[in-house]
Amino acid sequence: MKKAGRPLILFVDGPNLNVLGTREPEVYGKMTLADIRREVTLAARREGAVTDFFQSNHEGEIVEKLQEARGRADGLVINPAGYTHTSVAIRDALLYAGIPAVEVHLSNPSSREPFRRTSTIEDVVVGRIAGFGGFGYVLALSALLNHLREAGGVAGR
Repeated sequence: MKKAGRPLILFVDGPNLNVLGTREPEVYGKMTLADIRREVTLAARREGAVTDFFQSNHEGEIVEKLQEARGRADGLVINPAGYTHTSVAIRDALLYAGIPAVEVHLSNPSSREPFRRTSTIEDVVVGRIAGFGGFGYVLALSALLNHLREAGGVAGR
């Protein structure tokens, strides 16, 4: 929920991100999703923003959360995880939400298996940050807030 003019940024994470830290740490790092959320929350406070977090292993729940973001959130950071490469439903929900979004990935999909090199959402987001592990979420927050300020959607600092 928006607080006193502070932008609300929604973070949406897809399948298997709930097991970060133990799932293929050589690819995804040792940070847990809770660790990443702590870092993002601290960065958001410094930037004068408010965060809300959501993770699901179920495509329909992600779609519903994106639909609910319309008119509620100022911006969105999304890591669709495995759905990045397959979900037209998530793409359509992002379009419906109608708010600026940044795609984020812990690893660099472009340097991995060929099927990971396709994103169904890359042309409907403001930008994409990949390959920086958990810190990529902080980068995505900063980039999104900068975009919102430049677009006039957030008061300058």
